[in-house]
Formats: sequence, structure tokens, C-alpha cells
Amino acid sequence: MVVKAKAIKSNQIQNSMMESEEHSEVEKDDLFEHHKVVASKGQEPLRVDKFLMNFIENAVRNKIQQAARAGHIWVNDIQVKQNYRVKAGDEVRVLFEHPPHEFLLVPEDIPINIVYEDDVLMVVNKEPGMVVHPGHGNYSGTLINALLHHTKDLAVNSNERPGLVHRIDKDTSGLLVIAKTDEAMTFLSKQFFDKTSEREYVALVWGNMEEDEGTIEGHVGRHPSNRLQMTVFPDGEQGKDAVTHFKVLERLGYLTLISCKLETGRTHQIRVHLKYIGHTLFNDERYGGERILKGTTFTKYKQFVDNAFKILPRQALHAKTLGFVHPVTKEFMRFDSEIPEDMANCIDKWRAYAKHSAESSDE
Repeated sequence: MVVKAKAIKSNQIQNSMMESEEHSEVEKDDLFEHHKVVASKGQEPLRVDKFLMNFIENAVRNKIQQAARAGHIWVNDIQVKQNYRVKAGDEVRVLFEHPPHEFLLVPEDIPINIVYEDDVLMVVNKEPGMVVHPGHGNYSGTLINALLHHTKDLAVNSNERPGLVHRIDKDTSGLLVIAKTDEAMTFLSKQFFDKTSEREYVALVWGNMEEDEGTIEGHVGRHPSNRLQMTVFPDGEQGKDAVTHFKVLERLGYLTLISCKLETGRTHQIRVHLKYIGHTLFNDERYGGERILKGTTFTKYKQFVDNAFKILPRQALHAKTLGFVHPVTKEFMRFDSEIPEDMANCIDKWRAYAKHSAESSDE
């Protein structure tokens, strides 16, 4: 099964732009959109190659400049060179003659853990390390590739991605609901939009959280200087509103095991919100959790933490519980999953360390 991207037909091309020797001949019709970014209201003038570096993960500036010279970068439906300065409100597109690799979806025989399945939906428990959908740098081996091998009955969401009602990060494990029909996709997506679905995560974070429970609020959006990160905009001047409720499950000395319930579902929401309040996820490399953030300076402690990192070589986050109303029966369904072995072993290790430390302090 091959899912093809929708062609973008652009007829608003300035002839003067086509006369540049730096541009190769580009057909006006049947171009495929690979990336699209609309500059925010606060965008200061910035070269388009630098601008795109902030939004295309794993992009190399030289490659972006080559794309511009070949006539593949368009701003407001006009071809531009790499030195064009993007301003507020500009619609920047990267268009090629071929569809994006992520839309050339090939079924692959990859094992997946199916928790539940009927005629209209599936619930899967994703293993850590599996990318949910193909994208830049990950064109195969994804959950979608595996789903296409399992069944041909998958609805396509608004982003042309088969089956996906929601998603979780590559190194986050846990439950996802997959839609097999258009009706199921619409019905389930509305529940996520209306915040009526239930999503509970288990996370291991640096530091001893003072409060037993609480709520984190703060708009989440793209980090202005680090293109790979999201960040919190507490005044709401940028990003989208995000709400995370947390509750302490167990205190493990320099770490805390918590439950997080999502009211919204922004990219990296839990990871960003927890860092914002000073409790970065354990071993979350992208947000600085792969360093020792709490604890002693003793060499033995450093060795202990390094061993814990090896046991859990990813961020300590698992999508444990998922609940929603079934599109057909209209019954509420709730699914629960076990914490995966790598994360469970890491928790046990810290539990033993905390117990030993407490006993030593009592002596």
C-alpha cells in the first residue's frame, strides 16, 4: 500500500525569479509540499535558510541553500533565494517534484503489541525506541509501517497519516489508539480535541517534588533558539495552551516517581512542563536529563547514576493508561499497561538506593 501526498499546484510564479542563473527549471504544476511554516507575528527579519533550520529537524544549512538555488523554496507562492529575509506572516514552503519520503508508506513485517482490536479501532502498546510515523531521517521501521502490514483498513488523519489519532515520542513507551475507519477517526479525534479522553503517564523525574500533587500550566511552543526543543511561554505570548496534572507516586531520594494526566496534548508537553518546574525527566537527553541534576559529588554516586542510565537508555516516560468512548458502542473503554522492563528495573534500582540511604542516615 502506498499513500501519496497531495500535489500542490502553484501558478503564482514571478518570471523574474525564474531568470536567475542560480535556479534550475522547476515545473509549475504537480509539486509536492515537504515542509510548510508560517512565520509568527513576532518574527524578526531572518534569512530563509536560517529560518528553516529552526523548523526542519536534522536539517543541514548547506542542503537548505542547495534547495533554494534549485528553486525549491517558496515564500507566499513565489520562489526565493537563500538570502530572502522572512518576515512576520510569511508562508514558507519547501516544494519538490517528488512526494515526501514519509508519504511513500510501505508495509513492513514488524511485531507490534496489540492490546485490543475490533472492526473500527485498535489499541497498541508501543515499545520504546519505535518511531510512530515516518519523517525526516526515519523513513522505515515505524509503527505506521507495521500497522500497514497488519491491516489495510486504516483511516487517514488530517496530516495524511494512516490510523493515527494521536502520537507519542520515539523513546516514550505506551498506549495509542488507532482508527480503522473515517468515522472512528473523526469520533476519537474529537474526544482528544474536546479533552474528554483520558491519558495517564508514569514519569521518573529528577529531584524530590515538594508538593504531593499539582497542576502545571503554560503555553508550549517551539524554542526560539534551539530548533529541536519546545519550551514554555508562561505569559502565553507564543505557543499553545497546555495543562498537565501531576501526582507523586513514590519518593526515591534524589528522584521522584509521578503520575501525569494530560488535559491537552502538545508536542513534548510533559517533558517541557516538568523541566519548567525544575524536575526534568530522568535521562531525557534532549532536555538535559541525561546529566546528574540532583545528588552528591561522590564518585560512587556518579557510577551508580551512570549504571542507571545504562539500564534505562531513554527518557523515563511511559503512557500507562488510555481511556475513550468507543465510536460505535458509545461505551467508555479504559486500557492499562505495565511499566516496561527497562523503566521498571531503573525504578527498582533507585528504590533500593533510597532505602539504603535512609537506613544509613538513621544509624
